[in-house]
Amino acid sequence: MPHRKPPAAHSAALGTNPERARRHNRRVVLETLRQHGRLGRSDIANLTRLTAQAVSNIVAELLEEGFLIELGRRRTARGQPPVEFALNADGGVTAGMEIAADHITTVLVDLAGEVRARRVAPLPDLAVEAVQALAAGELARARAAKGMPERLLGCGVVMPGPFDFEGTLTVGSTALPGWTGQDVTALMSAALGAPVTIENDATAAAVGEHLYGVGRNLRHFCLVYFGLGLGLGLMLGGEPYRGAQGNAGEIGHLPAVPQGLPCVCGREGCLERYVSPPALQEALRAAGTGPVDAAGIARLQVEGHPAIVGWIAQAGKQLSPVLAMLESLFDPETIVLGGSLPDSVIDALILAAEPLPLSLARRGDRAIPRVQRGTTGQFTAALGAAALPLLDATAPRLVRNPSASEPAAPDQVAVA
Repeated sequence: MPHRKPPAAHSAALGTNPERARRHNRRVVLETLRQHGRLGRSDIANLTRLTAQAVSNIVAELLEEGFLIELGRRRTARGQPPVEFALNADGGVTAGMEIAADHITTVLVDLAGEVRARRVAPLPDLAVEAVQALAAGELARARAAKGMPERLLGCGVVMPGPFDFEGTLTVGSTALPGWTGQDVTALMSAALGAPVTIENDATAAAVGEHLYGVGRNLRHFCLVYFGLGLGLGLMLGGEPYRGAQGNAGEIGHLPAVPQGLPCVCGREGCLERYVSPPALQEALRAAGTGPVDAAGIARLQVEGHPAIVGWIAQAGKQLSPVLAMLESLFDPETIVLGGSLPDSVIDALILAAEPLPLSLARRGDRAIPRVQRGTTGQFTAALGAAALPLLDATAPRLVRNPSASEPAAPDQVAVA
């Protein structure tokens, strides 16, 4: 493989394909309006570095398609006030769906990024056909809510990984039973009757926390995700980092205990055998309690149940060096803990991980904590999933380090 040189800062390579350049410019305009709320044509041209004629044509096109609305003229002290435009919140919705081990979470988000519907339904059967049927029903019920925009722009579906090519689940301790080796994209597209983007749960959760939670004003953070196993979502430079096959962040299979408990991945002593919701459930079963849902876990914690207290103390101690390792690897602004565990348990885990080992993140001038709990709760991954098709529709694709012999495509432009 040829050596790939990093692109110059804020470089652009528009190429010569007019259709691809047009799609790119539409995404740039939509993303600029998403970030700034309301703008006139000249504002858009200045921010995007597009010509006034190009902006005028794109705005007219997006107005006709229902993606934008005209807000009228801006009040100014002098001169002809400009007409302002904004994203049309009623112009369509995207769906986000998390398929977990025992439930399906569904959200609908409009073009302006507002959540229009939230649903959680128990999932008693993980067979492919059963999941397809329940997912289709949940999407239909969410879309039937009063005042819901009719147009569905796409669906983001998140499931536990790891993933193979083209959104196909592979063998692993966090893959849902019955879905190994399946073409998830094709199956869910057929069930939901819409284009589907597949993502692993931890990455989607990082996107959700970035858009709606404590990561809203952060560009670099790690999200440790407690789901069917233990995963890691990475937001680097304001973008989710997925890795070559979408499997970046599989920290659940880091070795934690030499000659420890066997893991279905074939190794022993993997971290998620000790630090994950299934590990907590295993501790509860060993104590004669469980399985217990999230509300039950929170209640038992308040009561001081020894199995939960003991698990938190042990898990915090094993998680602590991993958090310091993430700081050394990625230099994040903070590490966020989130997922299906109750907030009170996550708070206790953070305390149990103290004192954190010395790392480059230990600075006296820190403005935010090294580790903190996420604020989007059980909807984190679904919110991130809903953002995926929205980002596909509005966000310009960034350059992926093209070499001189491999020029960037026109829809892979780095925009300032």
